[in-house]
Amino acid sequence: MSRYKSALVSILVACLPARATAQAPEALWYMVAGEHSVQSFLAHADQISTVSPQVFYLDSVGVVWGSVDARVVAKARENNVKLVPLVMNPGFDQAAFHRVLTVTDARLRAIRNMTALCRDNRFAGLQFDFENIAVTDKDLFTAFARETADSLRRVGCTLSAAVVPRSSEYPGENSYDRWIFENWRGAYDYKALADAMDFISFMTYAQHTGGTTPGPVAGYPWMESALKYVLSLGVPPSKVSLGIPAYSDWWFPSYDARSGARASGRDISYTDGMAILTKNGVRAIWDDVQKTQYAMFAVNGVNQFVFLEDAHAFTAKLGLVSKYKLRGYSVWVLGMEDPQTWSAIAR
Repeated sequence: MSRYKSALVSILVACLPARATAQAPEALWYMVAGEHSVQSFLAHADQISTVSPQVFYLDSVGVVWGSVDARVVAKARENNVKLVPLVMNPGFDQAAFHRVLTVTDARLRAIRNMTALCRDNRFAGLQFDFENIAVTDKDLFTAFARETADSLRRVGCTLSAAVVPRSSEYPGENSYDRWIFENWRGAYDYKALADAMDFISFMTYAQHTGGTTPGPVAGYPWMESALKYVLSLGVPPSKVSLGIPAYSDWWFPSYDARSGARASGRDISYTDGMAILTKNGVRAIWDDVQKTQYAMFAVNGVNQFVFLEDAHAFTAKLGLVSKYKLRGYSVWVLGMEDPQTWSAIAR
């Protein structure tokens, strides 16, 4: 190429709008071993930056179990999707993970096994999905994360963590608030983990679950409050991946001889949510505060609730990523999303 042509190309590149070279937010999608999840990944891999299958389990002696579906591995390689599997404590067993954190042999074996797993399978990295951690193990968990991150970096792998969100250090006044803080929310030192790791996936979903009163899967004000808090601690936005739900929730009354009558909540797919509404002749309405669709309807005189995470809700919550200039977003879970979500992302 002549000097004239080289200079002309340089001028044209320099004159391109900034958005043409701006880096898009990282799109991390979680998946499970079920066929619906696998098929969703195979169909939409070209719109995913990182896929994180929840398939590896760390037991109480530091042994890692599990495997990634060969179809997922092949598709990820074909589309240059980073493969970053989750490693979790099976059943979110608190006592088993406490043993890993406190017994030297188990901790060192766990780190060696995770390092070998990432290196030998040529994964881009691993993500911790350790949940139901006692708040008293907070410093031990942080130290374990630092040791694992150092070991993984030596073999060219990254480490991140999915962390349960909170919006303060106040445990709360009632028994539920104290319980969830002491066992689920309080054990994560967000700043220290972000410093030690490549990033954190901030799981801003499951605001309401089967164990709570009915409510949004992830209400916008709740998500933003938790996000503001983690950023206020000095965690760089470039190290925060915002959790966005792709699943919906259904609340209904139930009964069994052991537990008696009670309210039950269940995670459902968008398709199943729409089927429930159609069966009952109900249309969901948009809540512009919570940024979600919802419906309340009576069946045999008792109210049921559906909170529907559709493409509209997904897009509204995705706006927080650009508003706060975050690294990207982490979506739970492939196979449960509104099919129109993919068109919304493309737009």
